[in-house]
Amino acid sequence: MKKRTKIIILSAMVLLLGVTGYLNVVLNNSITDSGNTNPTTPTTSYFASYRNDRESTRDQEMLYYDAIISNETSSEEAIKTAEEGRLNLVKQMEQELVVEGLIKAKGFEDCVVTISSESVNAVVKAKELNATEVAQIVSVIQNQLGIEGIENIKIIPIE
Repeated sequence: MKKRTKIIILSAMVLLLGVTGYLNVVLNNSITDSGNTNPTTPTTSYFASYRNDRESTRDQEMLYYDAIISNETSSEEAIKTAEEGRLNLVKQMEQELVVEGLIKAKGFEDCVVTISSESVNAVVKAKELNATEVAQIVSVIQNQLGIEGIENIKIIPIE
């Protein structure tokens, strides 16, 4: 009886393995076939991927600052610098979020904004931008960030 039970269980497992392999092939083919019909997938994944990468990097930076602040052997100056860096990073994150939201409110489907001490970059989901659209984006950036000139503002359309 034990030998017969083992054979039945082993047969069932082999059958399940075969069914799993078959379903894997069928589902992979259907995903591959349907994936070619959506031309917006690369840009959508660009924006999502960029946001994920940016969030991961900032999480690491925050952990770095927190480690310095909570370390008992850190000097007062190191702790102060880490706290300032952390506050600056939070401020930058808030500014980027606000600017991105306002650009989307102007009618653009998606955008990503990066702010550094030297420049502001805005990647906008659009085939191309006309002068009015560029002026709207520049206006949002200048008003929110208090930037005077436009020489350090870069706007990049991505389809």
